[in-house]
Amino acid sequence: MNKVNSLLLMGFCGLLWSFEGVSQQEMSKENIAGFEFNDQPYVSNVWVSDQGDGTFTNPVLYADYSDPDVIRIGDDYFMTVSSFNCTPGLPILHSNDLVNWQIVNYALDKQIPEEVFAVPQHSKGVWAPTIRYHEDMYYIYWGDPDFGVYMVKTDDPYGKWSEPLLVLEGKGIIDPSPLWDGDQAYLVHAWAGSRAGVNSLLTIRKMNWEGTMVLDEGKHVFDGHEKHHTVEGPKLYKKDGYYYMCAPAGGVEQGWQLVLRSKNIYGPYEEKIVMEQGSTDINGPHQGAWVDTQKGESWFVHFQDQGVYGRVLHLNQINWAEGWPLMGKDLDGNGIGEPLKKYTKPNVGGSYPMATPQESDDFENGSPGLQWQWYANPSVKWSAQIPGTDYLRLFAMSKKDLPNLWDQPNLLMQKLPAPDFSAITKVKLGIEWDTPGKIAGLIMMGQSYGYVGIIYEDGDYYVRQVTCADAIDGSPEKVVEEFKLNSNEVFLKMEVSAPLATCYYSYSEDGENYKPIGEAFEAKKDLWISAKMGLFCVSESDVRMGSYADFDWFRVNPIQ
Repeated sequence: MNKVNSLLLMGFCGLLWSFEGVSQQEMSKENIAGFEFNDQPYVSNVWVSDQGDGTFTNPVLYADYSDPDVIRIGDDYFMTVSSFNCTPGLPILHSNDLVNWQIVNYALDKQIPEEVFAVPQHSKGVWAPTIRYHEDMYYIYWGDPDFGVYMVKTDDPYGKWSEPLLVLEGKGIIDPSPLWDGDQAYLVHAWAGSRAGVNSLLTIRKMNWEGTMVLDEGKHVFDGHEKHHTVEGPKLYKKDGYYYMCAPAGGVEQGWQLVLRSKNIYGPYEEKIVMEQGSTDINGPHQGAWVDTQKGESWFVHFQDQGVYGRVLHLNQINWAEGWPLMGKDLDGNGIGEPLKKYTKPNVGGSYPMATPQESDDFENGSPGLQWQWYANPSVKWSAQIPGTDYLRLFAMSKKDLPNLWDQPNLLMQKLPAPDFSAITKVKLGIEWDTPGKIAGLIMMGQSYGYVGIIYEDGDYYVRQVTCADAIDGSPEKVVEEFKLNSNEVFLKMEVSAPLATCYYSYSEDGENYKPIGEAFEAKKDLWISAKMGLFCVSESDVRMGSYADFDWFRVNPIQ
């Protein structure tokens, strides 16, 4: 049994993560909800960072884990990341060594206001969360650029989190990070120029001790306009009498990691660039979390923008000199760290099994696994999820006069897991009332998209490959190729190849002999997120309601 499950079954004590002190908490299996106990952790067969010899390679996760934040509680590391418009939101990932991660929960069932997020709000929603532990409670703060700063909390990261609370209302207030210091709580945040009309500023405000309300208008403590444009994403810490802020600057694709420090929380702050691309091919290395291991090592978890593959997760060691952190290694002698591709694993005082976020799925009890998210707040009407079933039933929800699937909410999606991989599913289309215009399939979704699906028309079933260029602009779909099927059941395959995430589609009626269909499709990212792969079942808007698709399983494998 893996370490996570052993701790959960026996109950475990967590240590309050900070740089200066710890306290204990008790958690037991009885108060854990929604966490599936498995004897063995899932291990991907398309991307594993752990090399099995005490080393690891970057990226740790070759998937879109944007704006990561991490804390350590005893021997356990918990991470959350931006989820934007996808729900459930605020994924909770667990690791024992900062290299091997699994998805264990979500902190946000639906985004609020619920009616706003009932349809896809591309690039909006949950931006740059921060996770902290304070007085036996886990807190997550995030900024919604259109509504303000929200907070959820729990005493059990595997269980139910509280309903979102609006801590600070306002447009363009993003990237919040709290700090409880002495008898005062603080919140630092950045500004989104698209909503606030100003950016490149970091602002600190006082909060009440409960962390539920901001108490003042705040003070600007750093202005990055002259040397560090687009400074944002501050993470606030305290160590050895200094207040530190780790803040990315320079933009997502080509930026650098900045650290600020001061003996006074309101400054003035000294500044130092501590990581940059330098001579490496790892662009824009920044935006993440500083965390200390049980053995006193410091590490930085951050992302690298990989375009259509999203913001992939890296891990670099921190070395300290004269009270400043240097992230990665100074390869060119200019005093600034550069990210490395290979390291000895962090010293956490023990060894742990390989683990990766889940990808393949058998849809036990008719439900999708934790790797799946919808494109908007979900509706109970979209899928059956009947206990005891071993397939996922998606209902053919109407497109409601939409020109394509860009704003279709009932798309069930997950992140791309590697540069090269294949995705395969088996689907049966169930038709009611002999109604045409129903289609279900396997999709690569983004600002443009492509899919292969099974459709019912004129009393027969067909397999069809479709593309939609510039779906974001309302362009119509294009049927590239279709073939008649002998039944209502088909195997669908999508092979994805780097560097452009080029998709090649095929189908099979026996599960062994696959035939290519259509044309190659070059995947395109969504707004602020990677392209996503997934499953769907929809109905044309002008036909009778009804019908469904049963997906037996979903498999992610290497390309063969």
